[in-house]
Amino acid sequence: MTGTRALIAFPDPNSGQLVLLPYILDSTVKLQKNPLLSRPLDVHLLSSSATLYGGRMANVHNGATIQIQATLKLVPNRTKIHHVWNRGLYVQGYSPTIHPTTINDLSSTETVDVLSGISTKGNNNNIYTLKIIHGVINAISWGLLLPIGAITARYLRHIESVGPTWFYAHAGIQLFAIFIGTIGFAIGIRLGELSPGRVYSLHRKLGFAILCLGWLQTLALMFRPKLTDKFRKYWKSYHHFVGYACVVIGVVNVFQGFDVMGESQSYAKLAYCLGLSTLVGICVGLEVNSWVIFCRKAKEEKLRKEGFISGCSDKVSGSSRG
Repeated sequence: MTGTRALIAFPDPNSGQLVLLPYILDSTVKLQKNPLLSRPLDVHLLSSSATLYGGRMANVHNGATIQIQATLKLVPNRTKIHHVWNRGLYVQGYSPTIHPTTINDLSSTETVDVLSGISTKGNNNNIYTLKIIHGVINAISWGLLLPIGAITARYLRHIESVGPTWFYAHAGIQLFAIFIGTIGFAIGIRLGELSPGRVYSLHRKLGFAILCLGWLQTLALMFRPKLTDKFRKYWKSYHHFVGYACVVIGVVNVFQGFDVMGESQSYAKLAYCLGLSTLVGICVGLEVNSWVIFCRKAKEEKLRKEGFISGCSDKVSGSSRG
């Protein structure tokens, strides 16, 4: 970590004895432009020592434990120390090489309050809060509101009594979902910055995909052709395809998010599944109803074209006159 004042212990390349040397990690070392060379620390280090545990034949390569102790004199009015620890793999002469960059390696930090003796693990509390906000916002926006908006457009537009209200409801729900979904996406980007080493490739790629498709749908409203335009059918096909793709990717990514957060067996996931199942059940009911109405109208239209409906009406009215 750039700016770290470090005490590093390793076997002396000449004698094999354990040595403890001070180092300062600057940006050139992190970028591996220059080797890490020992130099005095710019803090008041009173004493330091390193002890190797594990027996006479123990060494750091076969799992021996090294304990490093140091005494510092803090500057006035400062009671907190930011503590970082790690382990490396190789030492070239007296220059330690870069340490591993796994999740555990990059999260080994804490802040110690020397007055209270309480230590806190970095930004874990803030990260957890952001994770909860990120998950709730995205589950509601991409996972629930977006499907509700699609349902509104598919089933309400065929109801004559609703009129153009279905369009305003559909557009309003989708716009609101995309706006708050964008906020959730931004929080996800911030979480990535606060969690170096944690890369959820599939979840991130699906997030970028749903955001791009969602805003494409929003911008498409500006170029919607009129009903009489010959390009209207192509725009409609595009709008339907991208819209349903948004819904599917959004729902899949919500489940990916539960797995990423380790909530695959949680009540939160159960609640989301219940909400999504309710929407699916509503869709099935409305779809069946739509097909019943469609088949009835098709049958009536067929009878009307063949003259059965009007013929029956004339026959009934004629017998009445008689």
